[in-house]
Amino acid sequence: MDATAPDRAAGESLRRWWRSVRAGGPAGPAPALLWRDALLAAAIVAVDLMLTPVTPQRLDSGLSWPAIVGWSLLGAVPLALRRVLLWPAVLGSAAAVVIPMSTEHEPLSMSLGVVVLTYTAAAWLRLGPAILATVLLWLPVLTANAVLPAPQALDVSRLYLLFVNGLSALACFFIGRSVHARRSSTHALAERARVAEDNQRATAEQAVADERRRIARELHDVVAHHVSVMGVLATGARRILHRDPAAADEALGTIAETSRSTLREMRRLLDVLRTDAEPADAELAPQPGLAGIESLVEQIREAGLPVTLRVDGVPGDLDPGVTLTIYRIVQEALTNALKHAGAATAEVRLSFGVYWLILEVFDTGRGPAPDRAPVGHGLVGMRERVALYGGTLRTGPRPGGGFRIYAKLPMEQLGAATRKGTP
Repeated sequence: MDATAPDRAAGESLRRWWRSVRAGGPAGPAPALLWRDALLAAAIVAVDLMLTPVTPQRLDSGLSWPAIVGWSLLGAVPLALRRVLLWPAVLGSAAAVVIPMSTEHEPLSMSLGVVVLTYTAAAWLRLGPAILATVLLWLPVLTANAVLPAPQALDVSRLYLLFVNGLSALACFFIGRSVHARRSSTHALAERARVAEDNQRATAEQAVADERRRIARELHDVVAHHVSVMGVLATGARRILHRDPAAADEALGTIAETSRSTLREMRRLLDVLRTDAEPADAELAPQPGLAGIESLVEQIREAGLPVTLRVDGVPGDLDPGVTLTIYRIVQEALTNALKHAGAATAEVRLSFGVYWLILEVFDTGRGPAPDRAPVGHGLVGMRERVALYGGTLRTGPRPGGGFRIYAKLPMEQLGAATRKGTP
């Protein structure tokens, strides 16, 4: 195990904390917090200096005005940094509060600084760090109350000072914890509301999708019925064409009317299946086919991946959906090779046989990274397209290196063989 791993983890944790402070805490981004707290500290210093001339014990402390101003400013610095650099402010206030307590002059900024920092630590931090910050802030104060003599201006005992300061520490701490609990509760309620809204939105979307699928199934049944009727009428018209031309003509007219109705239902079916994310004018774009594979290969070649195209056999009269499927598989395979293969070459092979159409796309690169998901949306789409025509798809690394996509589709389901066999 790397010995520097804990150090790196601690450094990364500190950097994340600083980025979160810079991005914004419970009250806003760091510059705004710093300015607001700086104004608060300046106001406390101004009040402290205004009270000094009217407080005889402060004038009798023996300190000069520059020293009084310096002590007051020193006590105000942690107040200005309390929501940007909380722990340095806590340590600085705890270290500075002991020195003036040994004299007759106790700046108001230091006393208020301990109180405000106790509240801030209790309101911002978890329970353990909040208790630690409170102990660091008040332990010097209580120690000074127990060891140092009480100021002559205050005719009180040490026990009374310990009791008052301890009570003040507890009051500031529990007020801060109450604010922390309220913030946590508000955040939890907001998160719960967000999750509930997301669940409600997902439920509504699922309901819409389920209803669309139900409508699509009903429209599919209607379209399938119309197509079956057209097939029966066409078969009957062919048989009686020479014996009864009038009946054949009537059957053909019924076929024409049924085909128009089927086309309307198909458009409705596609409208139901179309998602909201698809553009409305997508149906206006021409769908690519086998003729676009060569230009696609050229585009990938210009993008930096050397690609060769090899075609064996004659495509024949394939259905447009089949040619679109072939084009999309080649497009997805070459795009993945361009992204993940690195410095490599690729090849596209198309073989049109009597019984099978075979498509193979492979490259000689490094393939997808090991930490990537083994099956992406692109490969799932390929498999669905191939399965639609009764074919099979195999994907994976090649023995000699690289990645290979192999698709095999039966020709009797692709339209070409059926047409050849019809008179």
